[in-house]
Amino acid sequence: MWSGAVVRLKQTSVMVPPSWRSRGFSMVEVLVAIVILSFGLLGVVGLQAAAIKNTRDARQQSVAVVLARELADMMRANPQVAARATNNPYHGNFSDNGSGMQPATVSNCLDVGSRCASANDIANAQMTEWLARVSNLLPGARVAICRDTAPYDANGLPQWACTSSATASQNIAFIKIGWLRENTKGQIVNTSDSGARPYILLPVTPSGQL
Repeated sequence: MWSGAVVRLKQTSVMVPPSWRSRGFSMVEVLVAIVILSFGLLGVVGLQAAAIKNTRDARQQSVAVVLARELADMMRANPQVAARATNNPYHGNFSDNGSGMQPATVSNCLDVGSRCASANDIANAQMTEWLARVSNLLPGARVAICRDTAPYDANGLPQWACTSSATASQNIAFIKIGWLRENTKGQIVNTSDSGARPYILLPVTPSGQL
């Protein structure tokens, strides 16, 4: 039986090895970590910006190729007009000055309820619709369609200028398309700037023509 004596337990302390003790971070360590993280985030932002630019350029390039092929098909389907050396509705230099692009003769005879009286009217209507779409899809667009015996310069780069004697033996037309674009230095290049070049150059030979 207990005699009322108080039993006291001896309190013992447990020694925690130094490696187990809690240790905080100093202000210098936190600042260094923030600086390193900032550099990493800046790199990610730069990569994202480059990816957005490349995606935009690729999309515009793809759109321009599709537009050039569409016009080439329209010209091949209308060879009597597309093969003309002069007074050719498909040929010309067109620039978007902010109000869109239009051919020399605007025609809407391809609209529902209308009717084109001749192949020449069809060509004017096709160019009216096609140039409007180019203006809407490509910023600051420029288009040149012409016979050209020297579409590339001495360095093998495409050029806007057209050189042709307009003879029957030189019946290849070129569709040249350019638009406002950012170069590798981050500078905006307009199609009217010195040294600007077309980004799309597509040769076209009207059907049934040599």
